[in-house]
Amino acid sequence: MAMNLKELSRSLGLSQTTVSRALNGYPEVAESTRQRVLQAAAAHNYRPNARAKGLATGRAMAVGHVIPVSSQHEMVNPIFSDFIAGAGEAYMRHGYDMVLSVVPDAREEAAYRELAMKGSVDGIIVHGPREDDPRIALLQEIGLPFVVHGRASRSGTDYNWIDVNNRRAFQRATEFLLDLGHRRIALINGLESMDFAARRLRGYTDALSLRGVPVDPALIRSDEMTEAYGHASAREILGADDPATAFLSASMIASLGIRRAVEEAGLRLGRDVSVITYDDELSYLRNGGVVPTFTATRSSVRLAGRLCAERLIELVQDPHQPARQHLLEAELTVGGSTGPVPQ
Repeated sequence: MAMNLKELSRSLGLSQTTVSRALNGYPEVAESTRQRVLQAAAAHNYRPNARAKGLATGRAMAVGHVIPVSSQHEMVNPIFSDFIAGAGEAYMRHGYDMVLSVVPDAREEAAYRELAMKGSVDGIIVHGPREDDPRIALLQEIGLPFVVHGRASRSGTDYNWIDVNNRRAFQRATEFLLDLGHRRIALINGLESMDFAARRLRGYTDALSLRGVPVDPALIRSDEMTEAYGHASAREILGADDPATAFLSASMIASLGIRRAVEEAGLRLGRDVSVITYDDELSYLRNGGVVPTFTATRSSVRLAGRLCAERLIELVQDPHQPARQHLLEAELTVGGSTGPVPQ
């Protein structure tokens, strides 16, 4: 049976104020006390009443996610779902709810302003940033705490973001294929207006240029990362007079389409055609078992979601702290989808 705040406080021999402040992350509570309170709360299945907590703190106890209609296919997919699962771990631990708004593109700015004006949320997580993303300046003007999942290369302001080193990940992946003797390497990228895709393109072209391999625009594709897009792109490139012998793919979803095109062409993955994918370690789209199906650059999007949410809650509790950035490195794992260039 779950305890209420009064009972939890009595069992710990602490005042209700101290227990409440420990649960809400107030800095004046000693870390040893905070840990003792958190452990006791977990052991007794204590969950603070969100309405009472909001009244006590003057907060909405909610985090906002605004998704414009044109980004639904790009963002509301298994990758987004795993991000939200990670963020949800932090929301549940701190007693926050999530407010998800899907809005027409023309209403995106108004949606942020309305959330701030109504006090519906305490902060925002920004998804899918473009290289020059207007939402950063907008949220700074509104004064609503925010964290960007990713970053905007051309934004000249200081803000909180958590990102993967996409340029380095794709440079290493390209170098791996070059070391195997491949020179006709295709890039099946995400939308290049997205900052992550622009960085991946730079990593790919940098690696080729450093080895003296010409960049061939005929081997580069950019679109939403669907299975059908991966299939159509790979089929076209494999059917050319001078086909690619290897592919870099921006997502596991597109890689499934690439594999389908390879098999339809009567070729074998890892022998006739090599593929390296970006693997977000998705809960429902695993990259094989003990031996990965695809050689991949890997970084958990669920971890990124948890880190973004934790950072945003820190900002809500102390909005005056300086901006921080967290750059995650992707690891390269070798699977069965790569091999030496065929003779």
